[in-house]
Amino acid sequence: MGPVEKEARRAMNRLRRSVEKAERELSAVSGAIRHAEGADFPEEAYDQALEWMRRLQDFADQESARLQMKILETGGLEPGRVRRASAVD
Repeated sequence: MGPVEKEARRAMNRLRRSVEKAERELSAVSGAIRHAEGADFPEEAYDQALEWMRRLQDFADQESARLQMKILETGGLEPGRVRRASAVD
């Protein structure tokens, strides 16, 4: 794997971790504001924001898988030929 592929994988992993952290932060903010506002809390707006983050997480997962397949193919491995090593019996 060359330096470009390594940097792409690193960037994708950073994106994934950033989205995971943003989801946790949104949950914390949501809880605090919900507690402060009670019935006035804009539930739909926070649900929509969480859905956007989940869609971004799905996108990052799909792109990560696509990138991995391209790296494997570039290395001469065919899709479906890569198997995880099993435990020694």
